[in-house]
Amino acid sequence: MKKFTSILVANRGEIACRVIRTAKAQGYRTVAVYSDADAKAPHVQMADTAVHIGPSPVNESYLVQEKILAAAKASGAEAIHPGYGFLSENAEFAKACEGAGLVFIGPTPDAIHLMGNKAEAKRRMIAAGVRCVPGYEGEDQSHATLLSEGAKITLPLMVKAAAGGGGRGMRIVHKSNELANAIKLARAEASSAFGSDELILEKAIIRPRHVEIQVFGDSHGTLVHLGERDCSVQRRHQKVVEEAPCPVMTDALRVEMGAAAVAAAQSIDYRGAGTVEFLLDELGTFYFLEMNTRLQVEHPVTELITGLDLVALQLQVAQGEPLGFTQDEVTLTGHAIEVRLYTEDPTQDFLPTSGPVDLWSPPTGVGVRVDSGICSGQEISPFYDPMVAKIIASGPNREIARLRLIEALNKTVLFGTRHNRDFLVACLEKDCFALGQATTAFITEEFAEDELTDPQPTFTDSAVAAVLELTRQHQTLYSSSILVAPQLRDWASASALVSRKQYIHGAQVHDLSITPLGSDRYRVFDADSTAVIELLTVLEDTAQVTIDGVQHLVRHFSPHEGKLYLSINGRAATYCDQIPLAGAQDAIVGSGRIVAPMHGLLLEVRVTAGDQVEIGQTLAILEAMKMHYEIAADVAGEVTEVLVLKGQQVAVDDVLFEIHSAAND
Repeated sequence: MKKFTSILVANRGEIACRVIRTAKAQGYRTVAVYSDADAKAPHVQMADTAVHIGPSPVNESYLVQEKILAAAKASGAEAIHPGYGFLSENAEFAKACEGAGLVFIGPTPDAIHLMGNKAEAKRRMIAAGVRCVPGYEGEDQSHATLLSEGAKITLPLMVKAAAGGGGRGMRIVHKSNELANAIKLARAEASSAFGSDELILEKAIIRPRHVEIQVFGDSHGTLVHLGERDCSVQRRHQKVVEEAPCPVMTDALRVEMGAAAVAAAQSIDYRGAGTVEFLLDELGTFYFLEMNTRLQVEHPVTELITGLDLVALQLQVAQGEPLGFTQDEVTLTGHAIEVRLYTEDPTQDFLPTSGPVDLWSPPTGVGVRVDSGICSGQEISPFYDPMVAKIIASGPNREIARLRLIEALNKTVLFGTRHNRDFLVACLEKDCFALGQATTAFITEEFAEDELTDPQPTFTDSAVAAVLELTRQHQTLYSSSILVAPQLRDWASASALVSRKQYIHGAQVHDLSITPLGSDRYRVFDADSTAVIELLTVLEDTAQVTIDGVQHLVRHFSPHEGKLYLSINGRAATYCDQIPLAGAQDAIVGSGRIVAPMHGLLLEVRVTAGDQVEIGQTLAILEAMKMHYEIAADVAGEVTEVLVLKGQQVAVDDVLFEIHSAAND
């Protein structure tokens, strides 16, 4: 095999950073590629060289093979690591790399073709006698055939993209009249995300565990498995929490599933890192689901219990070297759990969000690892997957790993864009998860709708925010005026000076009065509560404070006057003083004024002015972060204005439609 000393990483975000980190540690020269949106991204800064490959949309940059190959040529790269997603499971791209004289760090094009496509892989496994989920994986992809074959499958059923993964191009169907629309949406998502609209249909296995086996092969005939990962905690069929080993795994079941995974990989002479995924039902029966011919998002938990660097092994195998160990030498030690930090809104059905990263401060600690692809000052783009970081914790047993991960998440700070940190903590704290009983139904069964609402700040949280904001205002005043001396702060000739702050979070209002008690000490009170806050140290984004004599570490950041982010004891909120904003009017829910929930591209506009619509009727289809979302009417009435066109890019809160409702008169 051809040797190489330089690697182009054909990806972005945390996986590009992850690959570059190991490659640089091994002495390789690294090359990053970037779109317009990623010009200042961390992976670009980490690499030795970076090449611009086009506009922000993936089909104009990261998915354009010719641009990746041209970047490799321009930068002198000798090998390409595809990461995961994008072109990582594209057989034609792997073949094109070889044709260009580049080493593709991954399996052969034939292996990708055979197993990277869910339909082809399933057909092959059925022929080999491997137990698969019942369904349709035929080559006839006409709409009529899919409807006909879907009618033969016991409901509920899954509509799934044959190419790719990550939950995109996937829909669950509970009623027969939902199938046609599910096929249409899944096909469109699959085409956009993977460049292929081929689908398969499968019976939905209710309440299974999602268990996958990590396999690894070299070009010298060695093929082993590195144990399993349990990836059952999912939302929208995308993994949220992963762990290794699986909590219910037995030695006998591991041997059986490992042997099946190795046999599947051996049948295609597999080389490099791959994952064979199974559904494990409540009776202990497992079904082949698919094979991912690439590195997985959740590979860190395998690294932490095996002591192996999977990226380093990928580079080693791609150089033609042997793995250097056998199956008998693979040992699993301790436990590791990973969570995916997404910029999304759990209160809005996990709708992806985009916006600024005003402050990113990842956690540290014993057994804690963070793989991230963001930095303070960056923008979260609507063009890509909303996963921005992975927080991983390991320990000698599962409970220690779980507790370490909860503590790490409580120390994680991401100010500026909504995210799922609090939801992840709630997942880890559920008794069902703590007992190792989570299945793919975990989120649906364990979280009532009211549990996904925003956690409300306590009185003392708001009190600390009020004191910090007041201190910032004093500092601004002193720095801008020669008439006010710092030693006169909080001084009044008649009586103690009282300042007022009012914060609203949902239905909760904290109307606070603040009065000084001396240097950096304040009493904060409202009609029901009082607290004494003392500022011990205040730095740009960190403060040490006491609340009624008890010390606390606070993370805070103010992007501009009147807005303060604050995180204390794992509780984070945004504080906007309502007193200066008196008279501002919020948008009325159910007003008929339909706005964009996020940045994105309008794929369809289904109504015109004059149309009569009902509540919940789909008005448009929005593509954002590689997913498709239905924009629905919030009132019944007449569409009076359509302010957008098909193919238009829209920003969050842009007005899309105006609907006149007689009920609002």
